[in-house]
Amino acid sequence: MIYKFIKNHETLYSIEKMCKVLDIGLRSYYDWKSNAVSDRKQRAILIKKEIETVYFIKKQRYGSPRIAVELNARGIRVSRNTVAKYMRDLGFRSKLGRKFRTTTDSKHTHRIMENHLNREFRTTEPSKVWVSDITYIHTKEGFLYLTTIIDLYDRKCIGWSISNGMSAEETTLAAWRMAVKNRDIVKGLIFHSDRGVQYACEKFANTLDSYKVITRSMSRKGNCWDNAVAESFFKTLKSEQLYGNKLVSKEKMKMDLFEYIEIWYNRERRHSAIGNLTIEEFWKQKSNLKNVA
Repeated sequence: MIYKFIKNHETLYSIEKMCKVLDIGLRSYYDWKSNAVSDRKQRAILIKKEIETVYFIKKQRYGSPRIAVELNARGIRVSRNTVAKYMRDLGFRSKLGRKFRTTTDSKHTHRIMENHLNREFRTTEPSKVWVSDITYIHTKEGFLYLTTIIDLYDRKCIGWSISNGMSAEETTLAAWRMAVKNRDIVKGLIFHSDRGVQYACEKFANTLDSYKVITRSMSRKGNCWDNAVAESFFKTLKSEQLYGNKLVSKEKMKMDLFEYIEIWYNRERRHSAIGNLTIEEFWKQKSNLKNVA
C-alpha cells in the first residue's frame, strides 16, 4: 500500500517529496495516518480472531492456557496472560464444572484390595497403571452410566462403556473388554479403582485375576483423591461437554459421548499431564526421541 510505504520511509525522505512523486495528496496522507491502525493494534486484532477460531473449533472447552499452547503450535507467538486478557475482552470463558454425586456403592461383602497405586499418577511406560471409574449421565429419558478405563502413561481412555444399568457386565466388564482390545497387558499392570461393587464383585475380580500378571488396587474408603485422574476425567467431561447444554435423548447422548471420548479427548484435546500435547503428538515425540537415541 502506498500510504504504508510513505510511512515506513518518513525518516529517509521528505513526506512532501514522496507524496509528490507518488502522486498522493499531502492532506490525504495525513488523514490516513491519523486514522491508521498501529501494528500493535493490528496484531491484537489478528490474535483475537485466532483466539475466536480456536475457542469455537474446540467447542468452548479450552481456557487461556490451552488456547495459548494451541496458538503457539500454529506459529503464533503469544503468552497465556495475553490470551487471557483478550478472552476477557471478547467475553470468552471455558465451560466450568460443578460438583456431582457419586455412583460408588461400597456397602458389600466382597474383598477390598489395598491401595497399591498410592497416588503415583505418573508412569514411564504404557500399561503400567490403568485407572477406572463410573459416573452417571443425566438425559431426558433418565440416567445413563459411563464407565471408563484410562492408561496413566498417555492419559488415553482405552476402554469405556455406556449402559442403562449398573451391573458389572454392563459397566466394568464391558469397558475392560474394550481396553484389552486396544492395549496389550504387561506383567505388573496395576488396575486401580474405587471400592464399588462393580469392581469388587467376583465376576470382575476373577476376570482380572485370570491374567495372573495384574495387581488390583482400590482407593481408601471415602477418599476420592486416591483415584484423582479418573475423577478428573469425569469432571472435565461434564464441564466441557454436558453442563450448560439442554438435556438430550439417550441415543443422542451416546453419540455425543462417542464424539467426546474418541474424537475430542483421545485425539484432539491437549493434556496438561503430558506437556499440553495431544496424545498423538505425545507418541510422536516419544518415537522421535527413541529414534534419536
